[in-house]
Amino acid sequence: MEVETTTTGKEKVAIDCNIVYDLVMRESGLARKSIVDTVTLLNEKATVPFIARYRKERTGGLDETQIRLVADKWEYYYDLEGRKTFVLKTIEDLGKLTPELKQEIICCTKRQKLEDLYRPYKPKRRTKATIARERGLEPLADLIWQQSHEGDHAQILCAFINPDKEVLTTDDVLAGAIDILVERVSEMANLRGWLRERVESKGLLLTKVTREWQEKKSKFEMYYDFNELLKSAPSHRLLAIRRGAKKGIISWNIGIDEEKALAYFTNRIIHNKLALFKAELTRAIHLGYKRMYLSVEIESFVAALQLAEEEAMRVFSKNLNNLLLDAPAGEKMILAVDPGFRTGCKVAVLDGNGSFKEFKAIYPHPPQNETNKAAKTVLDLIEKNAIDLIAIGNGTAARETEAFIKSILPKERTARIVMVSEAGASVYSASEVAIKEFSQLDVTVRGAISIGRRLQDPLAELVKIDPKSIGVGQYQHDVNQIRLRKSLESVVESCVNYVGVELNTASRELLAYVSGIGPALADNIVTFRSQKGPFKSRSDLKQVSRLGDKAFEQSAGFLRVRCSSNQLDNSAIHPERYKLVEKMAHDIGLKPGDLIGKKALLEKIDWDAYCNQEVGKPTLDDIREELMKPGLDPRDNFENIEFSAEVCELIDLKEGMELLGKVTNVTNFGAFIDIGVHQDGLIHISKLSKKFVRDPHEIISVGEAVRVRVLSVDIELKRVSLERIKGNK
Repeated sequence: MEVETTTTGKEKVAIDCNIVYDLVMRESGLARKSIVDTVTLLNEKATVPFIARYRKERTGGLDETQIRLVADKWEYYYDLEGRKTFVLKTIEDLGKLTPELKQEIICCTKRQKLEDLYRPYKPKRRTKATIARERGLEPLADLIWQQSHEGDHAQILCAFINPDKEVLTTDDVLAGAIDILVERVSEMANLRGWLRERVESKGLLLTKVTREWQEKKSKFEMYYDFNELLKSAPSHRLLAIRRGAKKGIISWNIGIDEEKALAYFTNRIIHNKLALFKAELTRAIHLGYKRMYLSVEIESFVAALQLAEEEAMRVFSKNLNNLLLDAPAGEKMILAVDPGFRTGCKVAVLDGNGSFKEFKAIYPHPPQNETNKAAKTVLDLIEKNAIDLIAIGNGTAARETEAFIKSILPKERTARIVMVSEAGASVYSASEVAIKEFSQLDVTVRGAISIGRRLQDPLAELVKIDPKSIGVGQYQHDVNQIRLRKSLESVVESCVNYVGVELNTASRELLAYVSGIGPALADNIVTFRSQKGPFKSRSDLKQVSRLGDKAFEQSAGFLRVRCSSNQLDNSAIHPERYKLVEKMAHDIGLKPGDLIGKKALLEKIDWDAYCNQEVGKPTLDDIREELMKPGLDPRDNFENIEFSAEVCELIDLKEGMELLGKVTNVTNFGAFIDIGVHQDGLIHISKLSKKFVRDPHEIISVGEAVRVRVLSVDIELKRVSLERIKGNK
């Protein structure tokens, strides 16, 4: 039996890991060996990307999603087993642990059920029931609970009068006994579990407007008088209701058939209809039910909100993943423009590596209207720097700036205009990262540089910005911020390691997300690079301060060194497999470099001959794929989207118009589309396809180009309703 000790509360408790493995296996459906080896690797500080890519033989080929599932379930059940051990000991120390209760706790697989069982024995603040016990009234409560029909009602009550303990009348006696019974009923685990299931499966979520908002308009108007089954309420509605309630605009409650619920409670507790104290017990049941219901109602709503938050984080994570993996324009000369009216347009030139070259401010719009001067400046910059792409931020004055630049470019222009999302650019430009990078430049210039760089490589630039500021979430400010940060950091980590990072050009922020690196080692790498010059090989990493064998093992495969004399350093083949590749090449009379990109030569290799316990088919398949196309960027090729020249503002939109747009955000209720009017339009989920759509992410993603039809325009509320008309699935 594999046993570990962990600290729960103030005491150390033993955990039977075999039980935890079995619980994870049952819930995940994964093989036990895969779970055991994955947990072992995680405990050895291996990262999720490293395990998924380079330890497939040990995990049975689990992908990152499955590995994170194992990690989450392991943590949950490990903590549960520790809590169970603590609860058992606590109840046993009280002398109240029966064999039946012990077995029920041991078999418990849900934290909520465990807490229900523990509730009657949990230390409490001083309550009415506590005071009644101190006054010696618990024996009477037990007598009433046992439901005997013998004895004299008044005589029994009189026997508990005790002036010394402030029990002066039979009313005091009865009130104290009922207080104890009310608490007892409200803490019954079996009834609590039944009521919770009832509320969660049949409860009706009801909302109404608060008195002070009855005559006012708000964006929560649909919830002024609203009802829906709690279990059917979609995540975005639950989060909206919580937000409206926090603002004091609406209130909520969950309704069930109280008469049936009370009948169930009564039938489960009362077994003698002739009991002497039946009326008093019935009253205690009703009061205990009400107390329990208030608690369960909140618990059920909170549980539904937790699921809603998880769904919101899933949506955010999916959108962020698609945005980070958006196609890069690559090493192009960029003219980046942060547009504006009164303050002018900030124009920055970036070379193919994203390095800042020069900056100009132009004022082609009102009130200055320096059109000719601005035109000369832009054309001079384009010619002088052989500009390939012109990146224009999609904020204020974006379409006007686009129209201006289009009007001055020669017809045979080679420089193409690309509209780029500004989301988060202002956050970056005022951040410590930007100040450190460009301390001598104005905030708006830094914003222009960020716009240009995110066109060259969205992933490399967006890692510098808090993901919550990128604008692809759903109620992201309403969810648990710690869990959200953890979820989004996992997405960024996954994307960075999926693409791979060029060791000699990557920023600190990008390097920090590489498997096994982190912020401190990222700083050390950049410092080493600035002092010693470019890395000549992956093995040079071992010279970096504090970068030990473990960090090298975890990171090396995800880092690329293009200039290395060893061509494998510019691939996803891990250095631990270099000798294997050398042997493969040697066995057919070649050097490793001779195999790269040579399909015919790679087919000559007897791959099965190199299989062993450590290196199996999954790793060999990865090696073969990398030798075919080493260092290949897995992201799609860049394609530009040009908005309609006829549409620049909301007032230009007409019902029935067909336009090209770009998906900026996907939620559970639809997708938001940038159509070039400074206000995203919404394709409701019902308008995404001719077929039923359960999840918008199944057919549309952030960054995708879509053709849409305008259904309606509300200028006052700035709302545009669209439908998807091309590529319907």
